Amino acid sequence: MIYWDIFLAFFIPGIVGYGGGPATIPLIQEEVVNRYGWYSVSEFGELLAIGNALPGPIATKMAGYIGYEIGGFFGAFVALFATVAPSLIAMVFLLGLLYRFKDSPKVKKMTALIRPTIGILLGVLALQFFVTSWEAAGWLQTTFLIIISFLLLEKWKTHPAFVIAGALLYGAIFLGQTPIG
Repeated sequence: MIYWDIFLAFFIPGIVGYGGGPATIPLIQEEVVNRYGWYSVSEFGELLAIGNALPGPIATKMAGYIGYEIGGFFGAFVALFATVAPSLIAMVFLLGLLYRFKDSPKVKKMTALIRPTIGILLGVLALQFFVTSWEAAGWLQTTFLIIISFLLLEKWKTHPAFVIAGALLYGAIFLGQTPIG
């Protein structure tokens, strides 16, 4: 039964997560934190930070790790397959249909309406992580990390992976928090 739960936890976000990995993260969080209770918001946030620091698609990295944690090697396989299965199905069965209607005004309008929804989901996820950080590290540490991250990303155009790695290192040294493990 656990493998079926793992499959559903990653297959459903893969189907409804229009927009790739970043768009599926709030949906994966809903499944693994709220629905199944495998992780807390804080643990999920740490896992997301670590996953973002590594190369490759975020959804598959998270699926592999969570699947392994919950169901061992076969759980990782099931989670990875469930993550890529919706795209695989869409590519095999719907590619011709999508190509046929790619210039349709209705399809373009539908796509334009989906984008704000993804933005709101990502905003809610960011707010939850902010609240968790505020509660765990305090307002001074959280504000400091926000300002430094903003400057590194926007003013000095530092690659996001370096900012994430730096924040992880800062947390390990100054906040005494260790990543999931």
